[in-house]
Amino acid sequence: MAAILHAFTNAAELASGLADKVTERLSAAITARAAASIAVSGGSTPKAFFQELSVRDLDWSKVTVTLVDERFVPADNERSNHLLVANNLLQNKAKAARFLPLYQKSGSAEDAAKLATAETKTIGNPFDVVILGMGGDGHTASFFPGGSNLAAALDPATPRGIITMEAEGAGEPRLTFTFSSLQDAGLLVLHIEGAGKKDTLSKAEDAGEEAEMPIRAVLRRAASPVEIYWAP
Repeated sequence: MAAILHAFTNAAELASGLADKVTERLSAAITARAAASIAVSGGSTPKAFFQELSVRDLDWSKVTVTLVDERFVPADNERSNHLLVANNLLQNKAKAARFLPLYQKSGSAEDAAKLATAETKTIGNPFDVVILGMGGDGHTASFFPGGSNLAAALDPATPRGIITMEAEGAGEPRLTFTFSSLQDAGLLVLHIEGAGKKDTLSKAEDAGEEAEMPIRAVLRRAASPVEIYWAP
């Protein structure tokens, strides 16, 4: 399914435009079934979008927020996506949302993945909104080139839920939702900024192995159209 590109003049306009779109989708879900769900990504790119979204009028008490992926570090670690979301999204009106973290205090990342899979089953499928990012190496979620569980993560037959990932470019061990969990979201967004990311995207859209640039799996095989939000 062809991706749809939404290009903005600058990052502030993108943050506002994306917050509008997400608010509309979450509102529709709340109207339809009195609940809505969104899985978001970390990194510095989504901060302005999170801040915009946090002040939007929504019945936030009916919204469940979770993470697309997470480092295996406690919530107060400065590299944790949980901390980023707590400081930037779960503020203002969005404070009322239910947040389901992926990191769990457990002996190993594998144990945490099992606990998080059980916990996030309560959200229901598919997600109403999934916001993905992309690294300069073509990774998305924690689907890293050369990742320890990459084949399983990208296999559509791997069940919904969270698995672990270790890779050279990843730093800490990671917890990540599988491809099957993310690819059929009601609104599936790839949020990228800067000329470098646009070049990476162009390369990903060319022929080549998914394992080399795992974002290709999403661009090629997602059941939902990929809405690309980009600003220079």
